[in-house]
Amino acid sequence: MRRLLLSTAAMLAAITPGFAQTAIPDTIVTATRVPTPLERVPAAITVITRQQIEERGYATLAEALAAVPGLRIAPNGGFGQQTSVFLRGNSSRSTLVLLDGVPLNDPSAPNNEFNFGNDLLFDIERIEVLRGPASSLYGAAALGGVVNLVTRRAPADRAFAPYGEAAGGSNATFRGGLGAAGTLGRFDYLASVNNLSTRGSNATAERFVNTLRERDGVSASAATARLGFTPIEGTRIEGLFRYRQNRFGLDSVPRDDPNYTGDDRRWFGQARAETRLFDGAWTTGLRLAYTQDRRAYSNLPDLLSRATTRDLYRGERLTLDWGNVVRLPDLGAARQGALSFGANWSQEEARSLYGSAPFQTRVNAKQDTTAGHLAVQYRLWERLDLTAGLRHDHVGGFEGETTWRVGFVYHVPEFHLRLRAAGGSGFNAPSLFQRFGRTGTTFIGNPNLRPERSLGYEFGAEMDLPAFGRPDFATLGWTFFQSRVRDLIAFNAQFSTLVNVDRANIHGAELVAALRPFPWLTAEAAWTLTSAVDARTQRPLPRRPEHVVSLSARITPIERLVITPQLQFTGRSQEGPFATYLNSGASVSAPRRNKSGTILNLAASYRITPEVTAFLEARNLTDSAFEPVNGFQIPGRTVLAGTRFAF
Repeated sequence: MRRLLLSTAAMLAAITPGFAQTAIPDTIVTATRVPTPLERVPAAITVITRQQIEERGYATLAEALAAVPGLRIAPNGGFGQQTSVFLRGNSSRSTLVLLDGVPLNDPSAPNNEFNFGNDLLFDIERIEVLRGPASSLYGAAALGGVVNLVTRRAPADRAFAPYGEAAGGSNATFRGGLGAAGTLGRFDYLASVNNLSTRGSNATAERFVNTLRERDGVSASAATARLGFTPIEGTRIEGLFRYRQNRFGLDSVPRDDPNYTGDDRRWFGQARAETRLFDGAWTTGLRLAYTQDRRAYSNLPDLLSRATTRDLYRGERLTLDWGNVVRLPDLGAARQGALSFGANWSQEEARSLYGSAPFQTRVNAKQDTTAGHLAVQYRLWERLDLTAGLRHDHVGGFEGETTWRVGFVYHVPEFHLRLRAAGGSGFNAPSLFQRFGRTGTTFIGNPNLRPERSLGYEFGAEMDLPAFGRPDFATLGWTFFQSRVRDLIAFNAQFSTLVNVDRANIHGAELVAALRPFPWLTAEAAWTLTSAVDARTQRPLPRRPEHVVSLSARITPIERLVITPQLQFTGRSQEGPFATYLNSGASVSAPRRNKSGTILNLAASYRITPEVTAFLEARNLTDSAFEPVNGFQIPGRTVLAGTRFAF
């Protein structure tokens, strides 16, 4: 695998030195905390815009992220089911999810991970995905990267701008949303509600003999409200509230579980104030944010089992953040400098009770984190962008952790070329369950666990190729990445506690291409190669496929009509022990590989008037029974038709 990756990277480096963005969708904040044009960011960034969300028919966060290079989605069924992300081969707990810059990872989750299977996108304006260690900016859980959800904003030139959508289709599915936003003098506002309900499909693989083919439906609702006030130019005060609740059916492997249901709720609120000082040279802001996750899973007696369980989880996070951006003076050839610095305090609390006696697990604990961060960036000779950042986190109960990141981007405008390199460190703090969880007398958490630590780097290039009179006829690019992770948290030999024993070696390449042969056609391709192995045994880590390929296109054959086909191939991946099942239902404790799978989606939209658009969304057109997680298959073929409006 290493030989293939290195030879591929070398071949691309010889053929074309890289990949330069021709269209900058907006400035990026996630990668540096300073609004920076995408082409100047020394990191691999994917931006999914509101236009792409609508044209490609993305209703959920998992759907939107599926084609991101270097990111692998692993769902245990359809919407509402537990869905993990493996970013550049790192563990599922190594991706930090933000909402407008505020962490969302659930403190009550055993690994403090984020469930990507629960969020709708009606109130989301854009999604920024930062690949690579970002702990120097965001601290714990950003070892593998960051996903930042940016909510919709009110238009500055409209007092009342309503928008909405309504759609229905396969499996008795209904999706609807209604919102309004506007600016009234010094005040601006936004309010929206949305819902998704479906009868769903069977999540347990139908290849199992004992499956009941029982459907796992879901009813999901969400509401968002924002109120902003600008007393003077350069000063803003705002509050944001967001709530969602999902009720859904769950399944087990290798047999269905018809009375297994879940209820997942999240409250989110923040108040923030920001002002500009010294003629705008210094921007300072203060934010107070609170999130609460409440989850309940009930399993009642049925014809397959008389067992009754009710698992309860409650996680809370209170965050106080002070951030600053100072525009630095020019120093000879060094221009457009910026210094960002700030301090952060957060408190996480988890209260959980799950499982059945005598193996019932309890968690009732909290921990505080205090951190400070500093970063600087400059542009030299109008060609070289340099960035460097440092952060120190102190988590109550164990020693502090200092992380760093440096990077550069070198521009060669004569060849529409951009060269990029970066390196840095990351860490994952132990979760509250890992430190303080207790299962009867059989398992006791380890409060002395050390953080998981990583050291990695990446380098790549991007370039536009003109042809046939088009300056951006093609765009080619590649990125090679490598990281070493140590002090991974795992069970001891007796499964009685957790210890820092494991290590992982990860390397890979992200190859991308875009072709624009005609004004009405854009085609894109991404191929991710990943090798993630246990450093001690050299065995592949579970659920990290060596190959993931995505193909997509935007076709406008006639005015007002947009067609967006998407094809995704996921190669074989290793599964862990105790995850393999025979058709008879018996379990096998030896590791095995999951089969590869291909998914074809298609969306089309037609703009009836400037304000009203009709759309059609078809997913899994080939009715594939692909199992991204062994034993759980993706939903079958579905079609949804509807309309959206924005006045």
